[in-house]
Amino acid sequence: MLILVLNAGSSSLKFNLVDMSEEKTLADGIAERIGLSEGFIRWTIQGEKGRLELDMANHKVALSAIMDQLRDTVLPPGAEVDAVGHRVAHGGPNFGDSEVITPAVLKEIEDLAFYAPLHNPPAASGIRTAQEIFPGVPQVAVFDTAFHHSMPDYAYTYGLPYELCQKLGLRRYGFHGTSHKYVAEKTAELLGRPFDACKIIVCHLGNGSSITAVHNGRSVDTSMGLTPLEGVVMGTRSGNLDPGVLTTVMEQEQLDAAGLSALLNKKSGLLGISGVSSDCREVEEAMGKNRRARLAHEVLCYGVLKYVGAYAAAMNGVDAIVFTAGIGENSADLRAWVCDRLTYLGVKLDAEANKVRSKSGRFISTPDSRLPVAVIPTNEELMIAREAQRLTANA
Repeated sequence: MLILVLNAGSSSLKFNLVDMSEEKTLADGIAERIGLSEGFIRWTIQGEKGRLELDMANHKVALSAIMDQLRDTVLPPGAEVDAVGHRVAHGGPNFGDSEVITPAVLKEIEDLAFYAPLHNPPAASGIRTAQEIFPGVPQVAVFDTAFHHSMPDYAYTYGLPYELCQKLGLRRYGFHGTSHKYVAEKTAELLGRPFDACKIIVCHLGNGSSITAVHNGRSVDTSMGLTPLEGVVMGTRSGNLDPGVLTTVMEQEQLDAAGLSALLNKKSGLLGISGVSSDCREVEEAMGKNRRARLAHEVLCYGVLKYVGAYAAAMNGVDAIVFTAGIGENSADLRAWVCDRLTYLGVKLDAEANKVRSKSGRFISTPDSRLPVAVIPTNEELMIAREAQRLTANA
């Protein structure tokens, strides 16, 4: 079964073609600058990299060009994809699982733009495009928020008037659900224990970061909230704030809602604190000579440390801590900063193992560490492909 996984942005389209017989990625890449000048498509097809300069007026032109390339290279003659899986950021209060896309499902995805105005509209556009390109091929929406629907009400409820929360759907939804589930499952495999008998803290740390407590295979708490703004500081997002900060800034700087949103989402986080970059690698490189860069890094590390401690308490213990995503997989400095302050949980970091980069999951704690710590590369695309296969295999 061939599954095409799509992740549509406002001016981009990421793609992965997965052969589910071996769960092998045959091709992946991205079309960028859609609707703009100097557009291009980059890809890796069976290990070979390529690039095509192409101005793309819309996502349909981009997807058509991607499929032309796949048909010329990796797709057998006359073969087409069997299903398309779409990453959708926000599933709102009603989607606690992936869904085969119907007109009603697509409409609700569009209506949920209220919660995710930067993410859901492009996803809906990508779905409509794929429906045009692949008429009759089943399409599946996989929601970032779905895995977190298992949270208990006391973990997702905000301290606002209850009626207002019910009216507007205000609650903690969480994000990166496909990543958290995939990495937690792989952690259980690494431990040699059943997934539904583990307490795992997953630290998905990238340009957007979230931390999740996974108890017996279910998300019971997560750091992101109604939107991807809540939690630890991120590349350009603020993370947790005193709500009074928001009213103060709006009044003193005379910002409207759009201006405040831009400040919190695009000008804050590592970039806002350091003044150097939103890229953690560049922040770490500058730490030796730039006090603000060091401060930005430590604010992030300290935020991760506090969530780990909180979630160990929330689950009444923890069987493993795992780091994943761009920063989590690659920043040995961040992992060391956090782990060196978790000795009370029995963590003993293997300094040499922590420095080794690997494409497969590995422990970075010592064999006698009472609490195992691991680094596991995430694979959200494979999880989306698995969901598409699960819902369409008998279609």
